[in-house]
Amino acid sequence: MQTPPFRLGDDVLTLETLADVARRGRSVEIGRRAHAAMVRSRAVVDAVVAGGDAAPAVYGVNTGFGALAEVRISWAQVAQLQQNLVRSHSSGVGSPLPRDAVRGMMLLRAAVLATGRSGARPICCERLCQLLEAGVHPVIPARGSVGASGDLAPLAHLALGMMGEGFAEFRGETMPAAEALRLANIAPLVLEAKEGLTLLNGTQHMTAVGGLAIFDAEATCVVADLAGALSLEALKGTARAFDERVIAARPHPGQIAVARFLRALLANSAIAESHKDCGKVQDPYSLRCMPQVHGASRDMLGFARVVLEREAASSTDNPLVFIDGPEGDEMISGGNFHGQPVAIALDAAAIAVAELANISERRVEQLVNPHLSSGLPPFLAPDSGLNSGFMIAQVAAASLVSENKILAHPASVDSIPSSAGREDHVSMGATAALKLATIHDHVRTVLAIELLCAAQGIDLRRPLRTTKPLEAVHAAIRAKVPAMMVDRPLSFDIAAVRALIDDGTLVAAASNAGATA
Repeated sequence: MQTPPFRLGDDVLTLETLADVARRGRSVEIGRRAHAAMVRSRAVVDAVVAGGDAAPAVYGVNTGFGALAEVRISWAQVAQLQQNLVRSHSSGVGSPLPRDAVRGMMLLRAAVLATGRSGARPICCERLCQLLEAGVHPVIPARGSVGASGDLAPLAHLALGMMGEGFAEFRGETMPAAEALRLANIAPLVLEAKEGLTLLNGTQHMTAVGGLAIFDAEATCVVADLAGALSLEALKGTARAFDERVIAARPHPGQIAVARFLRALLANSAIAESHKDCGKVQDPYSLRCMPQVHGASRDMLGFARVVLEREAASSTDNPLVFIDGPEGDEMISGGNFHGQPVAIALDAAAIAVAELANISERRVEQLVNPHLSSGLPPFLAPDSGLNSGFMIAQVAAASLVSENKILAHPASVDSIPSSAGREDHVSMGATAALKLATIHDHVRTVLAIELLCAAQGIDLRRPLRTTKPLEAVHAAIRAKVPAMMVDRPLSFDIAAVRALIDDGTLVAAASNAGATA
């Protein structure tokens, strides 16, 4: 069944919506109320323009920008002012953003316009919807934003493509934006008063990149639980610490959810039954404290989701247009473009996600270290010495974890003045988003390494068998990667398990066997 179009102004914009539009091509339409609101707010801008040079100064309509806000612009030049703004601010650097991030930016910017407080003509919002539907994606460099008046440089490249300038990706090829628009039968957008500023002011780069990373990280939390449970079984650990009474004595929601899932994954284990009287009192923290550590990450990601979904529904333009206020129709300059709420949430999410790899790497060490692994051979190699087994796989995990520790330093505690000191405090929200995405990518690779090692540990415990859900996870891994009884290059195996994480195969295997997060 085809998903119905997302209606701007009518439907709630969630991270699921963001992913649907960005990755699965869900259509976007403008609701009637949103269209009417844009028409009303545009009339306020048009009234200022109609006043000509006698009209009062309104920032970005008949004035310059940033430190040039006191420079008046002739009414005959207001349209040229907007084009110049887009061109001059298209100063992004670095590799282009991936397609899904660009599509996410397009959706989120259309959502801002649809609030009816920006003063742009409805055609600006309609054009973004057309580009999404046609698959025309402006090329947007990933870096160049400090999150001051929002993500000025990235959004300028988006607007530049709408104007038919710069470059765009269309049908898998990068070409001049004018050519992409021509092939898609879409006319270049000719900007009018305030519309360049309207397309540039906001937090849509950091919210798109960060929102997609948070959406993915929520799924990664489930994979972390799977990996940890498989490691616990390979290490002959106990589920005793996940007892419902223990967890209820400290009722953080994430902790409760993780413990419940772990109990489902670990129920009725022959491996656990084989060592129930072994005399070991407690497992190491990386096993015993999974509900507390993984759960804290879940809770922080839940907080970040709330912040980003609130941001997606907000008006982040400047100035904002208000209809029928105490003073009549007004345009008010403010600071809703500042990225600090998003930046802090994304920094917190980065720390939370990094911890999933931090504790995972410690479980890998438990598996490969013969002093810790409850009888498994050194480095999980049956003929260790001649074979090095998973020795350097743990080193690779450690390298990514250490890099994550550097990247997890908060971006939002930094600031650097810009625009001749007018923008004297900035959020660094775009940096926070890009760091989060990189950290999350590393985390999934570390979890792939843990799953490889844990699956090897299960093989080395045969003929004992683990639980039905974990046997299903093990079988999904073995369908792509055989057990390693003699040394071979591991990078291909790591990539293969990483692919099983990315496409949801492992979570689906556990779910189909009766354990649902």
